[in-house]
Amino acid sequence: MDAIALLTADHNRVRGLFTRFQAAEEEKDTALMLELGAKIVTELEVHTTIEEEIFYPAVKQADEELKETVDEGIEEHHVADTLIQEIKQLSPDDDAWAAKMKVLIESVEHHAEEEEQEMFPGTRKAFDAAALEDLGVRLEARKAELGAPTSADKEHLTTEALQELAREQEIPGRSSMKREELVATVDPA
Repeated sequence: MDAIALLTADHNRVRGLFTRFQAAEEEKDTALMLELGAKIVTELEVHTTIEEEIFYPAVKQADEELKETVDEGIEEHHVADTLIQEIKQLSPDDDAWAAKMKVLIESVEHHAEEEEQEMFPGTRKAFDAAALEDLGVRLEARKAELGAPTSADKEHLTTEALQELAREQEIPGRSSMKREELVATVDPA
């Protein structure tokens, strides 16, 4: 899978977590909010790491015009990292915990949308298909090193099982996803 498809899959997996977190908050299901909050934090930590270590440097090197967008992305990651550290210091019983989670969600949604609309199209122009595939392999390998699920962990699942997981996880756009996209997007747990 190419790097842009892999990162977009990460975005969609996190969006599903955001949707489920917000529903749990409306239901005042603190236990589920805590579980989903922990998953959100883990997903974001892995995602920002692979972007900062592998994707962003490659994009900056390939296209000078995207440098400013990459620099902004790094700063947005810093904001998310700061919020995550503050969230980790709080108890879910503290009103500030849910408030910080909401701000984190809003910030990440903005960041993902900006990447998808500005950075990814420019990146697709700057790299040929083989280079994007190679970059995707490197991103997946780093995810595995960080202990995150990779596509290889889900390849054995049937398309029906993947579709069911995508539905349960409220993955946006799941009904139009091909098998490869579902494999990259769903959480196998």
